Amino acid sequence: MIALITGASSGMGRSFAKILARRGFNLVIVARRRQRLAELKKELTQKYGVKVKILCHDLSDPDECKLLYEEVEHANIDILINNAGFGVYGKFTETDLDSELKMIDVNIKAVHILTKLFLQKFVKRNYGFILNVASLAGFMAGPFFSSYYASKNYVLQLTKALYEELRADHRNVYIGAFCPGPVNTEFNEVAGADFAIGGLNEMEAAEYAIEKMFDGQLVIIPSVYAKITAAAAKVVPTKMMLAATGMVQRSRTVHEPSIDTPVNTGGDEKLRLSEEELDKALSGIYDDIKDINDL
Repeated sequence: MIALITGASSGMGRSFAKILARRGFNLVIVARRRQRLAELKKELTQKYGVKVKILCHDLSDPDECKLLYEEVEHANIDILINNAGFGVYGKFTETDLDSELKMIDVNIKAVHILTKLFLQKFVKRNYGFILNVASLAGFMAGPFFSSYYASKNYVLQLTKALYEELRADHRNVYIGAFCPGPVNTEFNEVAGADFAIGGLNEMEAAEYAIEKMFDGQLVIIPSVYAKITAAAAKVVPTKMMLAATGMVQRSRTVHEPSIDTPVNTGGDEKLRLSEEELDKALSGIYDDIKDINDL
């Protein structure tokens, strides 16, 4: 069996890859950072003897999402884990618009595109698994983290609706949403703020998600704290819940976000690759194509 994992270079995505490799799954791991993916591939192939294919894509670009699907369309992908995503922290009037739009592209558009394309394929053959990584944030609104919370609401509600469509048509295809609370990953570095409360161990959270996915659970919540919070969001008056959530978010420790952006080297400088760097880049592209043909 083959699993495709987006955002696999770090955090939950890396944990999902390790857990599935340990279970004997061959993998297609997707992210922007080739070096990190290469390190993960080496670790998994040596430790578990599975096949691991690397694909580098920036999923904030819808065309890259479509290209990713086209590259694996003829491979027998059994599991899709839409894990890629990030957050932008701060007051809505003060956060950077371009960063938020890029977040919406990754958290919503990429999930929507990949879910649709893979689900159409899975429905035709009447088999497959899609796990969308949402968040505890998907159950509520999040003052000071408003766009991120809203994006995870989209992922959660889309997943629930698709689950019912599949159930009504008696399809043997799984779709579910993983909704953890705080998890100790690189997420905080990118968002620009640290959680005010302790996070879950990412490997334990990922293991729980995989187990519940194979059990067919629709909404997967890995901790007692998260389950209580999700339940409270349904019954606590809206303004009271907003005040409580806002208080939690305001207590975050704020720092500079670490979003990768192109560096302007100046108008007089030309960006050139050495022959060695060019060979390495072309070799990486060739390896991507060869890896997909080997699936």
